[in-house]
Amino acid sequence: MPFIDLKSQYTALKPRIDARIQAVLDHGQYIMGPEVKELEAALAAYTGAKHCITVSSGTEALLIALMALDLRPGDEVITTPFTFAATAEVIVLLGGVPIFVDIEPDTCNIDTRLIEAAITPKTRAIMPVSLYGQVCDMDEINAIAARHGNLAVIEDAAQSFGASYKGKKSCALSTFGATSFFPSKPLGCYGDGGALFTDDDALAQTAREIRVHGQSQRYTHTRVGVGGRMDTLQCAVVLAKLERFEWEIARRLALGARYQALMQGLAVQPLGLREDRDCVWAQFTLQVDSRQTVQQALNAAGIPTAIHYPTPLHKQPAYAQYGRGQSFPKAERAAERVLSLPMSPDLSEAQQDRVVHELARALSASLPVI
Repeated sequence: MPFIDLKSQYTALKPRIDARIQAVLDHGQYIMGPEVKELEAALAAYTGAKHCITVSSGTEALLIALMALDLRPGDEVITTPFTFAATAEVIVLLGGVPIFVDIEPDTCNIDTRLIEAAITPKTRAIMPVSLYGQVCDMDEINAIAARHGNLAVIEDAAQSFGASYKGKKSCALSTFGATSFFPSKPLGCYGDGGALFTDDDALAQTAREIRVHGQSQRYTHTRVGVGGRMDTLQCAVVLAKLERFEWEIARRLALGARYQALMQGLAVQPLGLREDRDCVWAQFTLQVDSRQTVQQALNAAGIPTAIHYPTPLHKQPAYAQYGRGQSFPKAERAAERVLSLPMSPDLSEAQQDRVVHELARALSASLPVI
């Protein structure tokens, strides 16, 4: 059983994907070909954002967003310690300072109630992460940002593309939305890729210039930039996948609900879900005691698992200096207990039944003998 079934997805979409790739091979415009603008228009329409700027990865999307906001050395960006390293990495690369705020124990998203106390005169932006596919409390975060001098808000939506929040789409909820098209994401390509979303005309133009080495026109470098373009071939793949994306999101929602229903009564803590939003389950993650024992039993039964994420950023060697002397107990506890199970739109109900059956057996075996 695959952890993420990309092979079945390709089989279902093979004629469309092959045709899209062949079209690029035929016209030969591998960098900034027509599929780039086509995809940007389609993604902007899908999210409801005014502008979409495709870039070379989800990490690059976050980096370019901060560069467009002119983040300077010493500027602070409030974020969560319970996320992939890229979230803090881009802040540090620009000389900024990540300021960590603990998470909600049930959703594993940043605890909005703790953000205001972390704001200082050096705060430049807030970067919440919509973890596992569920959007953060964006209205509350935007309100906090507005109360403190219109701070920028960047939604790290690498895992939540396609998710809805109060009737709106992830990526179109703040100053910038940044997503990833890494193959395992809800909408993935066959390599690296990502996108930025904004309603601000000036920020959109700045981001477009930054992604092509700061050029406002060919060989006119108006600002410092990066080589951050998304390849035409990868855009072609995403365009083909978009044709089935609504079905895939509906399937993810149904499978996530079914997983949680099947697990009622088991000694696990499911992800907390808020009523005014959905979760597209980039990973189906729960929390469990005796994780190592349970994970070993599942792997022995042929059920692949993963841990997102085993070590919070403030305990990572590269970022420990930014959390020195601080404790984030909820993030630390989640890191000890989270476990991700197989999830993809092509997961069958029979496979799902088997996962839950083996999980129940593993949980039973992990109980202490009295």
